[in-house]
Amino acid sequence: MTEQTAFNLLKPYLEEHPHPLIGAKTIQLLLIREIHDYTVLRTEETRELNTVVTPLSIQQESDVRRVAFLATKQKAAESRQLEYLLRTAAESAGYKIEKPCFLKDNLCLECPRCGLFGATSTEAGKGQAPNIKHRIEYSTAFSLLPFEDIETATTFNAINDDKQITGQALGTRYAVAPASIFPSIVTLRSVTWREFVLAVKTILACKSYGAESRIGGDVRNTIFGIVAGWEEVLTSLEFTLELYDRKDDLSAETVQAIAQAYAPLAGNPSRIKVFRPEEVEAIVRAVTAVELDKAFLEASYEDIKNYRKEQGVKK
Repeated sequence: MTEQTAFNLLKPYLEEHPHPLIGAKTIQLLLIREIHDYTVLRTEETRELNTVVTPLSIQQESDVRRVAFLATKQKAAESRQLEYLLRTAAESAGYKIEKPCFLKDNLCLECPRCGLFGATSTEAGKGQAPNIKHRIEYSTAFSLLPFEDIETATTFNAINDDKQITGQALGTRYAVAPASIFPSIVTLRSVTWREFVLAVKTILACKSYGAESRIGGDVRNTIFGIVAGWEEVLTSLEFTLELYDRKDDLSAETVQAIAQAYAPLAGNPSRIKVFRPEEVEAIVRAVTAVELDKAFLEASYEDIKNYRKEQGVKK
């Protein structure tokens, strides 16, 4: 399957250009986030891992505690990753970015990241400037296995430099153990093919998540399925509970079967397309083959400029 053929599969669910008024076209990326190092998935107020009580699976209704990979933690890491990607690609291609963009106090409202992730004006005196509504959405991801099976606790100590002996215990680091799995869904709404490319490249490139990522937090993201339609077909919790019953066969075929079972529950089932594993593979391969060259960047930035003009923003 050629790159163009792969992208043509998605064409009915993509926009030619981004618009302030968002339509119903929806693409869901069904991911497996696999932890490859001790990863701290917690809030800032406590050192304990974020957890939630859910049923064990669709077929087994007994309650268990799972680790929660909050949507905000996924979004923050991937939003920054896209900023790194755009800046580095621009330097490599010789494309001059007119206005720098930084989270969270210097959003430019003019770049592809602001166009995809949404942005609010942070400049003084411009509080009335139209904001950009996000068109990428995240849901909390729940660990496939219960909390007790993947949680670790490590006590760290102070070292006396003079005598090189262990001193007073400083605290305990609670983390998710390596090889833990988090089924996850990222939803794209009314995006262009260039935005789809940037979103997928960002997800595949992002490797560092959670608090204290300087000493851990390595994650491998793999796209196992793609579902498109006029609405969200599957939720992150449903995805996890269904996969638990099939945890001995975590394959693209299993993910396709799960999505296919939920398609009839949609409000517009005739508009739903669950992509086959070979189609998913071809689409991902086509995305990774796209070069972020000067022509691609120029078109991506021009899309957001035109979006702002449509909003009535004057330079």
